[in-house]
Amino acid sequence: MTVLPPGLDPGGPARLLARDGVQACLAALAMPGEETRLVGGCVRDALLGRMVSDIDLATTLLPQTVIARARRAGLKAVPTGIEHGTVTLVVEGEPHEVTTLREDVETDGRHAVVRFGRDFARDAERRDFTINALSLSADGRLHDTTGGVADLAEGRVRFIGEAATRLREDALRLLRFFRFHARYGAGAPDPEGLAAAIAARDSLDRLSRERVRAEFLKLLLAPRAVEAVATLSETGLLLRITGGVGDIGRLARAEPDAVIRLGALAVLTRDDADRLQERLRLSKAEHADLTAYADALVALRARSALDAAEVPALVAEHGAVPSRAVLRILDGEPRPLVTPGARIALDRIAQAGTRPVLPVTGADLVARGVPPGPGVGAALRAARSRWLAEGCPDDAAARDRLIAHALAAIDAPSPLPRDAAQGQG
Repeated sequence: MTVLPPGLDPGGPARLLARDGVQACLAALAMPGEETRLVGGCVRDALLGRMVSDIDLATTLLPQTVIARARRAGLKAVPTGIEHGTVTLVVEGEPHEVTTLREDVETDGRHAVVRFGRDFARDAERRDFTINALSLSADGRLHDTTGGVADLAEGRVRFIGEAATRLREDALRLLRFFRFHARYGAGAPDPEGLAAAIAARDSLDRLSRERVRAEFLKLLLAPRAVEAVATLSETGLLLRITGGVGDIGRLARAEPDAVIRLGALAVLTRDDADRLQERLRLSKAEHADLTAYADALVALRARSALDAAEVPALVAEHGAVPSRAVLRILDGEPRPLVTPGARIALDRIAQAGTRPVLPVTGADLVARGVPPGPGVGAALRAARSRWLAEGCPDDAAARDRLIAHALAAIDAPSPLPRDAAQGQG
């Protein structure tokens, strides 16, 4: 048994091997003269005593043999990436990715030409970081040919081999370097890796925006995201990613939600939300959440204070989740001054999952003789304005009062243009 440095879990690998799905896969693929090992992130996280979710295995078996042996053992085999040698074995609903050992033949920074191999050490050398190159045999032996165990114990995220070479092979590793440091690192980033990342900054422009988005949003959820993003900002790399400067202080106060953290870091107005949608190819839902955040931020920054009576109108206009997120991010800033009662009221509404709704509808107005058409919309806007000003009441008396206000707004004469009024003098 390998003697592990302090800080690592000596029982983690055994618990990983004991999982039913892992045992079933290893048993199905066992053949004389062949070998299958657990590799990568599952081994790394097992050594840290963390919950292992994604199970990856590497094997000397060719993909078609993996499929045949898995099906013979009664396992579901799905050729999810057969052109890359990857087959997913499903055991009791849990996926296990099995990939034939590979060797790089040619790389261009975005794509790699590979061939199947039989050497676990060479397969490890083509991975990005030492902590991701560990493997675990079926008999419990831990294999470390790159120094990953020591790096994991020290909280050091280090490229395998020359950092600049690894980045030329795949530019996405630049972002992964910061993401993995934010999740597994301690102290300052590895100096060689950081210098290579700064030198390779132009390579970010060659990456698809979807890949940049995926990595950056994952980074924002990492335990040391604030420190990592601060380094990105100090080195000018953040500007390459978001197209703007970042507010590290607001990021530090944001709740652990990727989109909210992106908003805290890089959004001041709707224009910023639109820029990030284009820059990072955000989904429609993500863009909508960022827009809601931006609107709530603008509304709250315009206030000098917020008390409990004003909270319902705030939630009606901007929603409880964006409003509460923005208040948390603005905590400690001069505007707005938020009373304790306002925070309690906002938390109560957010926990209830409700949003105040105007108790007057177009049908109510039509039933009282308002012709369908633009007049109904204008009357509803008048009613809504009054409703918000009153704190969003929803009782019967308030409904009657708002309907009367809407009808009066229709009957009120339109103000004459200034020049016409002067002409009547």
